[in-house]
Amino acid sequence: MRAGDLLRQLDQRLLPPLTRAVARLGDTPTRSGVLSWAAVLSAAAVLGTAVWAVDDAPVSDPTVGEVTRVGVADGDSVPGYLSSAAADLAALGPTAPATGDGTYALVTLGTYLPPQRLATVLGDVSVSAVFGRVPLPGRQTEIVRIPALRVPDDVVAQMERVAARKDGEAADYRARAAAVRGDGVAERELRERYAVDADVAGAEARAYRAGCACVYAAVVRAAPEALRRVAARPDVRAVDPAPEVYRLDRTVFTPPLPEQRDVVRPPADTGPSPSSTPRPSAGSASSTPMPPVPMGESSEPAPLVTIASPEPTPAQSTAPAPPALTTSPDATDAGLLATSPP
Repeated sequence: MRAGDLLRQLDQRLLPPLTRAVARLGDTPTRSGVLSWAAVLSAAAVLGTAVWAVDDAPVSDPTVGEVTRVGVADGDSVPGYLSSAAADLAALGPTAPATGDGTYALVTLGTYLPPQRLATVLGDVSVSAVFGRVPLPGRQTEIVRIPALRVPDDVVAQMERVAARKDGEAADYRARAAAVRGDGVAERELRERYAVDADVAGAEARAYRAGCACVYAAVVRAAPEALRRVAARPDVRAVDPAPEVYRLDRTVFTPPLPEQRDVVRPPADTGPSPSSTPRPSAGSASSTPMPPVPMGESSEPAPLVTIASPEPTPAQSTAPAPPALTTSPDATDAGLLATSPP
Protein backbone atom coordinates (compact mmCIF):
# COMPACT_ATOMS: atom_id res chain seq x y z
CA MET A 1 0.00 0.00 0.00
CA ARG A 2 1.27 3.43 -0.92
CA ALA A 3 2.15 6.01 1.72
CA GLY A 4 -0.60 8.37 0.55
CA ASP A 5 -3.30 5.73 1.01
CA LEU A 6 -2.03 4.91 4.50
CA LEU A 7 -2.02 8.55 5.55
CA ARG A 8 -5.58 9.04 4.30
CA GLN A 9 -6.76 6.01 6.26
CA LEU A 10 -4.90 7.30 9.32
CA ASP A 11 -6.68 10.65 9.03
CA GLN A 12 -10.09 8.99 8.71
CA ARG A 13 -9.60 6.74 11.73
CA LEU A 14 -7.64 8.93 14.20
CA LEU A 15 -8.75 12.50 13.61
CA PRO A 16 -12.49 12.15 14.51
CA PRO A 17 -11.92 10.55 17.97
CA LEU A 18 -8.98 12.87 18.60
CA THR A 19 -11.13 15.89 17.81
CA ARG A 20 -13.85 14.73 20.17
CA ALA A 21 -11.32 14.12 22.96
CA VAL A 22 -9.80 17.56 22.52
CA ALA A 23 -13.26 19.14 22.62
CA ARG A 24 -14.05 17.42 25.91
CA LEU A 25 -10.78 18.56 27.40
CA GLY A 26 -11.16 22.09 26.14
CA ASP A 27 -13.12 23.17 29.24
CA THR A 28 -10.57 21.85 31.74
CA PRO A 29 -7.82 24.02 33.28
CA THR A 30 -5.15 21.77 31.81
CA ARG A 31 -6.29 22.10 28.20
CA SER A 32 -3.10 23.83 27.05
CA GLY A 33 -0.86 20.97 28.16
CA VAL A 34 -3.24 18.33 26.85
CA LEU A 35 -3.47 19.99 23.45
CA SER A 36 0.30 20.22 23.20
CA TRP A 37 0.79 16.56 24.00
CA ALA A 38 -2.00 15.54 21.64
CA ALA A 39 -0.37 17.49 18.81
CA VAL A 40 3.02 15.89 19.49
CA LEU A 41 1.60 12.36 19.56
CA SER A 42 -0.40 12.91 16.38
CA ALA A 43 2.63 14.22 14.50
CA ALA A 44 4.73 11.29 15.71
CA ALA A 45 2.10 8.78 14.58
CA VAL A 46 1.83 10.32 11.14
CA LEU A 47 5.61 10.49 10.71
CA GLY A 48 6.12 6.89 11.86
CA THR A 49 3.45 5.61 9.48
CA ALA A 50 4.98 7.46 6.54
CA VAL A 51 8.47 6.12 7.27
CA TRP A 52 7.14 2.58 7.60
CA ALA A 53 5.27 2.84 4.31
CA VAL A 54 8.34 4.11 2.46
CA ASP A 55 10.58 1.40 3.92
CA ASP A 56 8.02 -1.28 3.09
CA ALA A 57 7.97 -0.39 -0.62
CA PRO A 58 9.55 -3.11 -2.82
CA VAL A 59 13.05 -2.39 -4.06
CA SER A 60 13.29 -2.63 -7.84
CA ASP A 61 15.95 -4.77 -9.48
CA PRO A 62 18.27 -2.42 -11.42
CA THR A 63 19.31 -5.27 -13.73
CA VAL A 64 15.81 -5.91 -15.10
CA GLY A 65 15.89 -5.68 -18.89
CA GLU A 66 19.65 -6.10 -19.15
CA VAL A 67 20.79 -9.04 -21.29
CA THR A 68 24.34 -10.35 -21.50
CA ARG A 69 25.36 -11.86 -24.84
CA VAL A 70 28.09 -14.47 -25.19
CA GLY A 71 29.14 -15.82 -28.58
CA VAL A 72 28.96 -14.57 -32.16
CA ALA A 73 26.55 -12.48 -34.20
CA ASP A 74 25.74 -12.30 -37.90
CA GLY A 75 28.73 -10.87 -39.77
CA ASP A 76 31.31 -11.65 -37.07
CA SER A 77 34.67 -13.16 -37.94
CA VAL A 78 34.80 -16.71 -36.62
CA PRO A 79 38.65 -16.82 -36.41
CA GLY A 80 38.54 -13.49 -34.59
CA TYR A 81 36.02 -14.84 -32.09
CA LEU A 82 38.07 -17.97 -31.46
CA SER A 83 41.22 -15.91 -30.87
CA SER A 84 39.39 -13.56 -28.52
CA ALA A 85 37.94 -16.47 -26.53
CA ALA A 86 41.37 -18.09 -26.19
CA ALA A 87 42.88 -14.81 -24.98
CA ASP A 88 40.09 -14.30 -22.44
CA LEU A 89 40.54 -17.83 -21.13
CA ALA A 90 44.31 -17.37 -20.79
CA ALA A 91 43.79 -14.09 -18.94
CA LEU A 92 41.22 -15.53 -16.54
CA GLY A 93 42.47 -15.33 -12.97
CA PRO A 94 43.39 -18.49 -11.04
CA THR A 95 40.61 -17.98 -8.49
CA ALA A 96 36.88 -18.45 -8.99
CA PRO A 97 34.41 -15.54 -8.62
CA ALA A 98 33.06 -14.51 -5.25
CA THR A 99 30.14 -16.94 -5.55
CA GLY A 100 32.54 -19.87 -5.19
CA ASP A 101 30.78 -21.87 -7.92
CA GLY A 102 33.19 -21.09 -10.72
CA THR A 103 32.93 -19.14 -13.95
CA TYR A 104 30.28 -19.65 -16.62
CA ALA A 105 31.68 -20.38 -20.06
CA LEU A 106 30.44 -21.22 -23.55
CA VAL A 107 32.11 -24.37 -24.89
CA THR A 108 32.05 -24.59 -28.69
CA LEU A 109 32.74 -27.96 -30.28
CA GLY A 110 34.62 -28.54 -33.51
CA THR A 111 32.08 -31.07 -34.77
CA TYR A 112 28.62 -32.36 -33.96
CA LEU A 113 28.74 -34.97 -31.20
CA PRO A 114 26.24 -37.59 -29.98
CA PRO A 115 25.15 -37.44 -26.33
CA GLN A 116 27.43 -40.31 -25.31
CA ARG A 117 30.55 -38.41 -26.35
CA LEU A 118 29.72 -35.41 -24.17
CA ALA A 119 30.71 -37.18 -20.97
CA THR A 120 34.28 -37.50 -22.24
CA VAL A 121 34.47 -33.84 -23.27
CA LEU A 122 32.53 -32.21 -20.42
CA GLY A 123 32.60 -34.86 -17.71
CA ASP A 124 34.54 -32.97 -15.03
CA VAL A 125 32.68 -29.63 -15.21
CA SER A 126 29.16 -28.60 -14.24
CA VAL A 127 26.88 -28.46 -17.30
CA SER A 128 23.79 -26.23 -17.47
CA ALA A 129 22.63 -26.71 -21.07
CA VAL A 130 23.72 -27.92 -24.49
CA PHE A 131 22.91 -26.66 -27.98
CA GLY A 132 21.99 -28.94 -30.84
CA ARG A 133 20.69 -29.02 -34.37
CA VAL A 134 20.35 -31.69 -37.03
CA PRO A 135 22.95 -30.86 -39.72
CA LEU A 136 20.91 -31.50 -42.87
CA PRO A 137 22.85 -30.35 -45.97
CA GLY A 138 21.50 -27.11 -47.39
CA ARG A 139 18.67 -26.88 -44.87
CA GLN A 140 18.00 -24.41 -42.10
CA THR A 141 17.22 -26.67 -39.18
CA GLU A 142 16.11 -25.51 -35.77
CA ILE A 143 18.64 -24.75 -33.04
CA VAL A 144 17.47 -26.36 -29.80
CA ARG A 145 18.69 -25.36 -26.35
CA ILE A 146 18.48 -28.42 -24.11
CA PRO A 147 18.70 -28.08 -20.31
CA ALA A 148 21.09 -30.77 -19.15
CA LEU A 149 22.48 -31.17 -15.65
CA ARG A 150 23.29 -34.87 -16.08
CA VAL A 151 25.25 -35.78 -19.19
CA PRO A 152 24.34 -37.75 -21.24
CA ASP A 153 21.09 -38.88 -19.56
CA ASP A 154 19.31 -35.52 -19.64
CA VAL A 155 20.37 -34.89 -23.24
CA VAL A 156 19.00 -38.25 -24.42
CA ALA A 157 15.71 -37.74 -22.56
CA GLN A 158 15.22 -34.24 -23.94
CA MET A 159 16.06 -35.38 -27.47
CA GLU A 160 13.11 -37.76 -27.19
CA ARG A 161 10.88 -34.80 -26.33
CA VAL A 162 12.21 -32.84 -29.30
CA ALA A 163 11.58 -35.84 -31.56
CA ALA A 164 7.95 -36.05 -30.41
CA ARG A 165 7.47 -32.35 -31.10
CA LYS A 166 9.03 -32.69 -34.54
CA ASP A 167 6.67 -35.57 -35.36
CA GLY A 168 3.79 -33.25 -34.52
CA GLU A 169 5.22 -30.51 -36.71
CA ALA A 170 5.59 -32.90 -39.64
CA ALA A 171 1.96 -33.99 -39.30
CA ASP A 172 0.88 -30.35 -39.07
CA TYR A 173 2.71 -29.46 -42.30
CA ARG A 174 1.18 -32.40 -44.11
CA ALA A 175 -2.28 -31.32 -42.97
CA ARG A 176 -1.58 -27.78 -44.13
CA ALA A 177 -0.51 -29.09 -47.54
CA ALA A 178 -3.70 -31.14 -47.84
CA ALA A 179 -5.79 -28.08 -46.94
CA VAL A 180 -4.50 -26.05 -49.89
CA ARG A 181 -7.05 -26.00 -52.69
CA GLY A 182 -6.52 -25.12 -56.31
CA ASP A 183 -4.06 -25.95 -59.10
CA GLY A 184 -2.56 -22.51 -59.69
CA VAL A 185 1.14 -21.78 -59.51
CA ALA A 186 0.86 -20.22 -56.05
CA GLU A 187 -1.10 -23.17 -54.69
CA ARG A 188 1.37 -25.71 -56.09
CA GLU A 189 4.34 -23.81 -54.65
CA LEU A 190 2.64 -23.59 -51.26
CA ARG A 191 1.91 -27.32 -51.20
CA GLU A 192 5.51 -28.04 -52.18
CA ARG A 193 6.82 -25.72 -49.46
CA TYR A 194 4.70 -27.48 -46.84
CA ALA A 195 5.79 -30.89 -48.14
CA VAL A 196 9.48 -29.93 -47.87
CA ASP A 197 8.98 -28.58 -44.36
CA ALA A 198 7.22 -31.80 -43.38
CA ASP A 199 10.16 -33.82 -44.73
CA VAL A 200 12.65 -31.68 -42.81
CA ALA A 201 10.70 -31.96 -39.56
CA GLY A 202 10.36 -35.70 -40.05
CA ALA A 203 14.10 -36.07 -40.64
CA GLU A 204 14.81 -34.07 -37.49
CA ALA A 205 12.45 -36.28 -35.48
CA ARG A 206 14.13 -39.47 -36.69
CA ALA A 207 17.59 -38.07 -36.00
CA TYR A 208 16.83 -36.92 -32.44
CA ARG A 209 15.05 -40.17 -31.62
CA ALA A 210 18.16 -42.10 -32.77
CA GLY A 211 20.44 -40.04 -30.51
CA CYS A 212 22.10 -38.28 -33.42
CA ALA A 213 25.43 -36.49 -33.47
CA CYS A 214 23.72 -33.10 -33.16
CA VAL A 215 25.27 -31.35 -30.12
CA TYR A 216 27.75 -28.60 -30.98
CA ALA A 217 28.03 -26.41 -27.86
CA ALA A 218 27.44 -26.35 -24.12
CA VAL A 219 27.13 -23.89 -21.26
CA VAL A 220 29.30 -24.98 -18.33
CA ARG A 221 30.49 -23.60 -15.01
CA ALA A 222 33.86 -24.42 -13.46
CA ALA A 223 37.05 -23.02 -12.01
CA PRO A 224 39.49 -21.43 -14.50
CA GLU A 225 41.88 -24.38 -14.43
CA ALA A 226 39.08 -26.83 -15.19
CA LEU A 227 37.94 -24.66 -18.10
CA ARG A 228 41.47 -24.69 -19.50
CA ARG A 229 41.54 -28.49 -19.31
CA VAL A 230 38.31 -28.62 -21.29
CA ALA A 231 39.74 -26.25 -23.91
CA ALA A 232 42.70 -28.58 -24.46
CA ARG A 233 40.57 -31.59 -25.44
CA PRO A 234 40.52 -32.66 -29.11
CA ASP A 235 36.81 -32.12 -29.83
CA VAL A 236 36.71 -28.63 -28.28
CA ARG A 237 37.01 -25.67 -30.60
CA ALA A 238 36.87 -22.87 -28.04
CA VAL A 239 36.01 -22.11 -24.43
CA ASP A 240 34.69 -18.57 -24.04
CA PRO A 241 34.66 -17.59 -20.34
CA ALA A 242 31.96 -15.20 -19.18
CA PRO A 243 32.80 -14.06 -15.63
CA GLU A 244 30.26 -11.27 -16.02
CA VAL A 245 27.42 -13.80 -16.14
CA TYR A 246 25.64 -14.50 -12.85
CA ARG A 247 22.14 -15.34 -14.12
CA LEU A 248 21.51 -17.64 -17.05
CA ASP A 249 17.95 -16.36 -17.50
CA ARG A 250 19.40 -12.99 -18.52
CA THR A 251 22.12 -14.34 -20.77
CA VAL A 252 21.98 -15.18 -24.47
CA PHE A 253 24.50 -17.71 -25.78
CA THR A 254 25.14 -17.84 -29.54
CA PRO A 255 27.94 -20.30 -30.33
CA PRO A 256 29.25 -20.63 -33.89
CA LEU A 257 28.28 -23.77 -35.75
CA PRO A 258 31.00 -26.29 -36.61
CA GLU A 259 30.66 -25.52 -40.33
CA GLN A 260 31.09 -21.78 -39.81
CA ARG A 261 34.79 -21.22 -40.48
CA ASP A 262 35.20 -17.70 -41.81
CA VAL A 263 32.30 -15.28 -41.31
CA VAL A 264 28.93 -15.87 -39.68
CA ARG A 265 26.45 -15.42 -42.51
CA PRO A 266 23.14 -16.99 -43.57
CA PRO A 267 23.18 -19.60 -46.33
CA ALA A 268 20.66 -20.36 -49.04
CA ASP A 269 18.06 -22.93 -48.02
CA THR A 270 18.29 -24.96 -51.22
CA GLY A 271 19.02 -28.51 -50.11
CA PRO A 272 17.26 -31.61 -51.50
CA SER A 273 14.19 -32.98 -49.81
CA PRO A 274 15.26 -35.11 -46.83
CA SER A 275 12.75 -37.79 -47.86
CA SER A 276 15.07 -38.75 -50.72
CA THR A 277 17.98 -39.52 -48.39
CA PRO A 278 18.58 -42.65 -46.29
CA ARG A 279 17.16 -42.58 -42.78
CA PRO A 280 19.37 -43.37 -39.77
CA SER A 281 19.12 -46.69 -38.05
CA ALA A 282 17.20 -46.51 -34.78
CA GLY A 283 19.77 -48.72 -33.12
CA SER A 284 22.68 -46.42 -33.87
CA ALA A 285 23.06 -43.75 -31.21
CA SER A 286 25.93 -41.96 -32.92
CA SER A 287 24.63 -41.85 -36.50
CA THR A 288 23.47 -38.66 -38.18
CA PRO A 289 20.47 -38.47 -40.50
CA MET A 290 22.73 -37.56 -43.42
CA PRO A 291 26.21 -36.13 -44.00
CA PRO A 292 26.84 -32.71 -42.44
CA VAL A 293 27.36 -29.54 -44.40
CA PRO A 294 30.91 -29.25 -45.77
CA MET A 295 33.15 -27.60 -43.22
CA GLY A 296 34.13 -24.74 -45.52
CA GLU A 297 30.59 -23.38 -45.71
CA SER A 298 28.67 -21.16 -43.35
CA SER A 299 25.18 -21.91 -42.18
CA GLU A 300 22.36 -20.03 -40.51
CA PRO A 301 19.84 -22.42 -38.94
CA ALA A 302 16.31 -21.61 -37.97
CA PRO A 303 15.72 -19.44 -34.88
CA LEU A 304 16.74 -20.83 -31.52
CA VAL A 305 13.95 -22.20 -29.35
CA THR A 306 13.78 -24.25 -26.19
CA ILE A 307 12.32 -27.73 -26.04
CA ALA A 308 9.22 -26.35 -24.32
CA SER A 309 7.78 -24.77 -27.46
CA PRO A 310 4.03 -24.81 -28.12
CA GLU A 311 2.35 -27.57 -30.03
CA PRO A 312 1.66 -27.06 -33.78
CA THR A 313 -1.65 -25.41 -34.64
CA PRO A 314 -4.45 -27.53 -36.14
CA ALA A 315 -4.88 -27.55 -39.89
CA GLN A 316 -7.16 -24.85 -41.27
CA SER A 317 -9.92 -25.34 -43.79
CA THR A 318 -8.46 -22.66 -46.02
CA ALA A 319 -4.93 -22.26 -47.24
CA PRO A 320 -2.80 -20.42 -44.67
CA ALA A 321 -0.14 -17.93 -45.56
CA PRO A 322 3.29 -19.35 -46.52
CA PRO A 323 5.60 -19.74 -43.51
CA ALA A 324 9.07 -18.37 -43.16
CA LEU A 325 11.89 -20.69 -44.24
CA THR A 326 12.18 -22.51 -40.96
CA THR A 327 11.58 -26.08 -39.91
CA SER A 328 8.54 -25.41 -37.78
CA PRO A 329 5.57 -23.03 -37.74
CA ASP A 330 6.37 -22.08 -34.14
CA ALA A 331 10.12 -21.64 -34.57
CA THR A 332 10.19 -18.14 -33.22
CA ASP A 333 12.19 -17.01 -30.24
CA ALA A 334 9.65 -16.93 -27.42
CA GLY A 335 11.55 -14.59 -25.13
CA LEU A 336 13.53 -17.04 -22.98
CA LEU A 337 16.65 -16.25 -24.73
CA ALA A 338 15.63 -13.35 -26.92
CA THR A 339 18.18 -14.13 -29.59
CA SER A 340 18.69 -14.62 -33.24
CA PRO A 341 21.03 -17.44 -34.25
CA PRO A 342 24.57 -16.97 -35.48
